[in-house]
Amino acid sequence: MTQTKPIHIAIEGTDCSGKATQTQKLKERFIAGGTNTEIFSFPRYGEPACVLVEKYLHGEYGSAVEVGPFAGSMFYAADRYDASFDIRKCLTAGTNVICDRFTSSNMGHQAGKIDDQTERDAYLEWLDNLEFKLLNIPRPDKIVFLYVHPEISQKLMAERADKDYLKGKKKDIHEADMDHLMKASNAFLYVAKKYDWIVIDCAPEGELLSIDTIHEMVWEKVNA
Repeated sequence: MTQTKPIHIAIEGTDCSGKATQTQKLKERFIAGGTNTEIFSFPRYGEPACVLVEKYLHGEYGSAVEVGPFAGSMFYAADRYDASFDIRKCLTAGTNVICDRFTSSNMGHQAGKIDDQTERDAYLEWLDNLEFKLLNIPRPDKIVFLYVHPEISQKLMAERADKDYLKGKKKDIHEADMDHLMKASNAFLYVAKKYDWIVIDCAPEGELLSIDTIHEMVWEKVNA
């Protein structure tokens, strides 16, 4: 691909779909082609602007349902706002930006808490206005959504190492709630169609495709 300007890509996905891995491989592919590329991974655990997200995911504010979509969204938006200045500097300097999760995460996980379609669409409009207009966070040029069914995600979660920010737990409040995961998965698919995201089915036969196979699919779609 011959680029005339830097590109801002968000890699989104259901749990255990390989977002971080595919983000890294995409960066390496761009760099191999001579294009400077930086990664921003969200949430940015350990950063001051991420403290509310960490407390939320650890369950200190109650369940995901008790916190609700609007308050939860603002926690994550604050983290992205803090990072947005560095993202903008990269893009201004001609450097590609690939985000491992972005506003699109809220569009799935938080919108999944809203069953009524009219209310869900109103929330999505509110979120878009909050992040991209009020907070002026750079909007991605392309969003790649890696899909893995929640039942497969649950099996993969049981095999992974503990996360440091969870203080010994294997799952955060989203991951530990199968009902939340199912609703978020459905919301992700709804939003992906609504906003014309690039969708990659990472386990079409119930088993994860290889990392390299998924990467080639991502690369082809990003360059289409």
